[in-house]
Amino acid sequence: MSEATVERLRLFLIESPIKMARLQGVGNVKGTVKRVLIELTASDGVVGWGEAAPWEVFTGTPEAAFSALDIYLRPIVLGKPVRRVRALMAELDRALVGHAEAKVAIEMALLDIVGKSSGLSVADLLGGRVRDTIPLSFSIADPDFAADLERMRKMVPDGNVIYKVKTGVKPHREDLEHLEAIRNEFGDKVDLRVDYNQALATFGAIKILRDVEQFAPTFIEQPVPRKYLDVMTQLTAALETPVLADESCFDRRDIMEVVRREAADAVSIKLMKAGGLFEAQAIMAIADIAGLPGYGGTLWEGGIGLAAGTQLIAATPGISLGCEFYMPHHVLTEDVLEERVANRGGHVVVPDGPGLGIRVSEASVRGNARVLAEG
Repeated sequence: MSEATVERLRLFLIESPIKMARLQGVGNVKGTVKRVLIELTASDGVVGWGEAAPWEVFTGTPEAAFSALDIYLRPIVLGKPVRRVRALMAELDRALVGHAEAKVAIEMALLDIVGKSSGLSVADLLGGRVRDTIPLSFSIADPDFAADLERMRKMVPDGNVIYKVKTGVKPHREDLEHLEAIRNEFGDKVDLRVDYNQALATFGAIKILRDVEQFAPTFIEQPVPRKYLDVMTQLTAALETPVLADESCFDRRDIMEVVRREAADAVSIKLMKAGGLFEAQAIMAIADIAGLPGYGGTLWEGGIGLAAGTQLIAATPGISLGCEFYMPHHVLTEDVLEERVANRGGHVVVPDGPGLGIRVSEASVRGNARVLAEG
């Protein structure tokens, strides 16, 4: 019996309205978010989906990801055996520098096909599950803090207890007032974290962060720009609160440097940074050796990308600090899945069907698509 190959590749540039603006340190988002969806069809008829969700201030633009997939990667992917995922990913890396989001979208779709063909989930393909649910972290990033506080009043009783406050965008005094308001109202019932998204200047950062420590955050994420890794080392040594590296760690080379310099106590694992689920596991393997736990971060993925993220975390023991996979449920007005990945009791429930374990709505995809490319 001949081996199934990639027969068709369709691309959709999606623009989706969001319910609230988001203040994110290095860049803000309001109105809509864009992402690229990819549908691969194998020669035996099995279909797989993937998602590229760049952010222009973080990794690149959706339009660039669309072009990378359509112009440069499409000719390489078509005709390739669907089961030879690692070989194809290596070929993509040789053919095109960067564009991690475009590459991980292809890998997602291939693994979705292989999982559906074999009756296995992507987590099974990655080594098998170590967890079936993942604690959900919601980001406090609305310009209207009172609105976020009201959301917390509804979410905490339902079991949502992890909240990551985006800091460094508003004046420091205002950040402290917001942290104080959360602690005063919810006390130790909530797991409080802070994320500066590189917003702090290196000069004076330590004083600001020591002010923040009084509110007992679980970690402080990426306080200064990624290029100042020596400052990250100094802050990690000086603070009692663990420091988590996000923008300072995109790939295996980055995590080795973070470990060598002792520049963080934990690391954010994002598929859109890593460029692949296998690559994300490799990054986490290095972090494991150094005793650094992982956190499941995101950019602006919808349900397809986040389904892939849940499968990754389900099969990767070291990503133990929860995930921020809240976009489809709490921010997007409409997702492209027939049924959203379940949230229950403050946890994301890992889909247990074959492949990514999701069903994509063709009508929703086409209804939100701004650009379509087929072939």
